[in-house]
Amino acid sequence: MFGFRRRRFERMGFVLYGRVVTAARAPYLYRDLGVPDTLDGRFDLVGLYAFLLVRRLEAEPPAGHHLAQAVFDAMFSDMDVTLRELGVGDLSVGKRVKAMWEAFHGRARAYEAALSTPAGPDGDDPLAEALARNVWRGRPVSSGPVALARLVRAEGRHLAAQPLAELGGGSVAFLSPDEAAPWHPR
Repeated sequence: MFGFRRRRFERMGFVLYGRVVTAARAPYLYRDLGVPDTLDGRFDLVGLYAFLLVRRLEAEPPAGHHLAQAVFDAMFSDMDVTLRELGVGDLSVGKRVKAMWEAFHGRARAYEAALSTPAGPDGDDPLAEALARNVWRGRPVSSGPVALARLVRAEGRHLAAQPLAELGGGSVAFLSPDEAAPWHPR
């Protein structure tokens, strides 16, 4: 019985992770918000969207926790495969995946803290600052981090409205470009 449940979570983890990757590759994120369309920029957005989904799933233990772990496992399994496809040698893959794991966790902690911290008295947004530091490596393009911070909050609310039963069935909906339009400049 446990093996069946584990395989089901694993399968749904890959399905949900696939939806994360699709959302993170939306052209408007790179074109309109100025996210760097590089390997690092894409990793950062996959990590950001994975963080949002994992955060949503973790809100409903214990099943949500199992799904969140399955999404996380699928993400790093994919990272391993991708590195190998890019020609990284077998001896280096483990080190690189570990560095990616540490980067993901560091960003997730920063985003969680920023989402829990209200904006400063002068309008500074801790989430926009964390995004500028991580996604743009401290060199943001105009209002990209502010717009992405608004989008992240909107995505969080959007995910929170989706029932765990639907998520557990592999059905997750991220905002479409049209739904996201109010959160970013055109």
